[in-house]
Amino acid sequence: MLRAESGRGGLVELRVARWKRYGHDRLYANLPDGTAVGWADVSTGDITILVADYRNVVTAVLTDHLRQYPGPVLPRGTSGAEARPTLPPLTPADDLSTNRPGQSLRDLLDRSGPGLIERVVARLLRRPTEWDSWRRGLEGERRVGGELDRLARHGWRVLHSIPLADHVDVDHLLIGPGGVFSINTKHHHNKAVWVGDEAVKVNHGKPAPYIRKSRTEAARVVQVLERYCGFPVPVEPVLVFVGVTDLKVTATQLGVRVYQERQVAALTPLSGVLTAEQVEEVYSVARHRRAWSKA
Repeated sequence: MLRAESGRGGLVELRVARWKRYGHDRLYANLPDGTAVGWADVSTGDITILVADYRNVVTAVLTDHLRQYPGPVLPRGTSGAEARPTLPPLTPADDLSTNRPGQSLRDLLDRSGPGLIERVVARLLRRPTEWDSWRRGLEGERRVGGELDRLARHGWRVLHSIPLADHVDVDHLLIGPGGVFSINTKHHHNKAVWVGDEAVKVNHGKPAPYIRKSRTEAARVVQVLERYCGFPVPVEPVLVFVGVTDLKVTATQLGVRVYQERQVAALTPLSGVLTAEQVEEVYSVARHRRAWSKA
C-alpha cells in the first residue's frame, strides 16, 4: 500500500494490483475499499484516470510501478487489436437496447410479486414489504429513464437495466460525446438526503454505501467496455435521487456526480471525450448482453 497526497490535499492510500485477462495486462490503482481510481496498460504505458480527483497521485504511482515492467513483446504479425476478444453477432434476445427503465425490477415483480390476498393483508396491516421497495425502485428508474431518454436528440445513447453476473444490474448507462456515465437511481420519496465524501444519509439515518457502490459499479463498466473496445473508455459514476425534499452535497473529494432526477439534463452539453464513431462502438458493445455475462 502506498500513501501519497491527493490533488485536493490530504493523504490517500492506494494499492497497486496487476490484472491479466482477455488479452489485457494492466496495473490497477485501488483505494483501500477496492475502488479502482486508475489503471495503466503495461504493454503501452498508457494511463487511464477513472476518478479525476486522484489524477496526480494515480499518475505518479502508476508511472513509478511501470518502470518494473518492460512490457510483453507481441509476436511478429500480431497486434493488441487482434488479441482483443470479439462478441458474437447480436441477436434480438441479446439486444439490451429494448430494455425499458427498471426492466429487472419489472421481471422480478412478475416472477415473485405478491398475489391478491398477500397485497390485501399487507395493506390492512400497514406493513411495509420487500415488494413495496421494488415498486419504489421501479418508479424511480422510470422517472430517471424518462429524463435520460430526452438526451438522445443531442447525440447520446441510453441503455437501461443492464444485467451483471451476480444478479444485480446497472440502472442506466449513458454514452455520448462527453463519455460514459454509469447511473444509479435512488428513490427516497419526501425525504432529505445528505451526501458526504464516503457516505449518504437519508433523513439523518445510518450511513448508506451508495458512493462506494457507485464507484465500484463504474469500474466494472470500464473493464467490460475496454475489453472489447480498442481505446480507453472513461466511465463516471452518477447518483440520481428521486422524489427527495432536499439534497445537500458537502463532499470535497466525491468522485461521483450527484443529481436530482430533473438535473441529469446538465450532462447534455458535455463533449470532447468520445468521437461520434467511438460512441457508436461503445454503444454496440454495451447493448450486447453477452458482454456483461461475466462482469
